[in-house]
Amino acid sequence: MNDFHFYEPATGHGLPHDPFKAIIAPRPIGWVSTLSAGGVPNLAPYSFFNAVCETPPIVVFSSSGPKDSLANVEATGEFVWNMATRALAEAMNATSAAVPPETDEFALAGLETAPSRLVAPPRVSASPASLECRLLQIVALHGLDGQLTASRLVIGQVVGVHIDRAFLRDGLFDTGAAHPIMRAGYRDDYVEATPETMFKMTRPGAPV
Repeated sequence: MNDFHFYEPATGHGLPHDPFKAIIAPRPIGWVSTLSAGGVPNLAPYSFFNAVCETPPIVVFSSSGPKDSLANVEATGEFVWNMATRALAEAMNATSAAVPPETDEFALAGLETAPSRLVAPPRVSASPASLECRLLQIVALHGLDGQLTASRLVIGQVVGVHIDRAFLRDGLFDTGAAHPIMRAGYRDDYVEATPETMFKMTRPGAPV
């Protein structure tokens, strides 16, 4: 019989570090670019990001506290998600620094920008895929006790998709070739998707 460690988050985990993020892993990185109301570019990675709807395509990211990205999306209603890859890992990490709102994180990390088509915020030029998004809503998250948390869930609809043609194989985006990185484990832990780590498995009853 397996021996399980059980705890209730409300009363503490009893471990050296909170295992929640290590269990919910890997998680896509929400590398989000925005523009302030005054036109200052901002670029920041978010640990909690994912796609939640296919038609229409909808993505979400969660901001813990009143960060610049959240303020910019509130002001402009637009953001861009950029795929973080192994080649861009150090630059992505540099954009996580706590800097004043007037700081351009693209310049800080030595990243070139690329123009978007339908929204104002720029894209990360070297990213193999980017999603232009318009804000649907911002949700203030509450706990079971009804108390407001510090987190705000940003929900956006994808209105434009950019794909580097170098990563298209027979019309399919080659995820492994792009080497996306994801959060996995504790504060410093990441994982990389590669052609060698990917595998195929067809759902029962799926069309051939």
